[in-house]
Amino acid sequence: MAKEVRRDSKGRILRTGESQRPDGRYMYKNSKLGTKPIYSWRLVPTDKVPKNKRPDLSLREKIAELEKDLSDGIDPAGKKMTVCQLYKKQNSLRKNVKRNTVKGRKQFMNLLKKDILGSMTIDSVKLSDAKAWAIRMSENGVAYSSIRNYKRSLKASFYLAIQDNCIRKNPFDFKLSDVLDDDTEEKIALTPEQETNLLAFMKADKVYRKYYDEVVILLHTGLRISELCGLTLSDIDMRNRSIDVNHQLLKDSEIGYYIELPKTKNGKREIPMAEHTYQAFKRLLKNRGNMISFRVAKHSNFLFNNQAGFPKIACNYDGMLRGLVKKYNKTHDEQLPHITPHTFRHTFCTNMANKGMNPNTLQYIMGHSNITMTLNYYAHGSYASAKAEMDRLYA
Repeated sequence: MAKEVRRDSKGRILRTGESQRPDGRYMYKNSKLGTKPIYSWRLVPTDKVPKNKRPDLSLREKIAELEKDLSDGIDPAGKKMTVCQLYKKQNSLRKNVKRNTVKGRKQFMNLLKKDILGSMTIDSVKLSDAKAWAIRMSENGVAYSSIRNYKRSLKASFYLAIQDNCIRKNPFDFKLSDVLDDDTEEKIALTPEQETNLLAFMKADKVYRKYYDEVVILLHTGLRISELCGLTLSDIDMRNRSIDVNHQLLKDSEIGYYIELPKTKNGKREIPMAEHTYQAFKRLLKNRGNMISFRVAKHSNFLFNNQAGFPKIACNYDGMLRGLVKKYNKTHDEQLPHITPHTFRHTFCTNMANKGMNPNTLQYIMGHSNITMTLNYYAHGSYASAKAEMDRLYA
């Protein structure tokens, strides 16, 4: 007996696995492939989309796509995960990250959930979708540097999907600067004159003289502010004039003070004290007085404390520097730019680079994870440093 030929409502012959439901929708199912059924309101591309139905590929286009995926080893189920699910999967494969990283991931996940990109299936995200996402982030007030970091995370997530045979291409493999103007403010370094004038002002000022030694230490060590805040008596070796950097002190509203390892693997280091630094620590230790016993994890006897006797944190220095610059600029024609604790770290590295310190030595002192970061400071020359170098070479 001849096999019964199945037809759709228009009399067209349906192929193996194809069928039409009572509501008119087409379905394809092949139990041998182990995939979920495929649905469409159209059998072939030339069919019209029924009224009030969303435009979509025809059933046979979807079947051809499925067959190509299976031929190329693409996981049909995996490619249907959402961008949020993919980002979560990527994060789950890297544990034991710093608390700031965990908070950053949570913040970005919240942004993804609010944006249309987060609910898109990863196989549907095109290059244009990725670029449109970057533009939306910028329009919503997200800084260029943050968008760049988020894009890097998404690019890594989509590469994971490629390696897992879920998709073929990475839609985030593009230059962000081709889409958005980089409006990131360039890090500034204080000129030698600005540095001298600022320290002289602090030394003479009744309000800010008490912060003088802390600023001297930042300017002459290149310490990150969280590393400075974390320094304890046991980290300072006055006899050998060295600073043992082995942790950083941080604080947030959820858990209060907490200790973390330095920012990078190279962050653990010993920094020699120059004479200015040694004298600053000598004065600080002499005037330190009796402080309250305060412990964070296994660390106590913190060197830099607020009026209540608790360790200072980065925001304490941010506020102090805002007030300092405002007061300085009221009495000086030569205005100081906006200064943060990182300005002092940047100034130190730039000064050492301009004075010809070996890049590898400077990388060690700064605790940079790679030499490229250090070498970037060699591009931050000035007219004064260029003139000095020209005079030296032509002498």
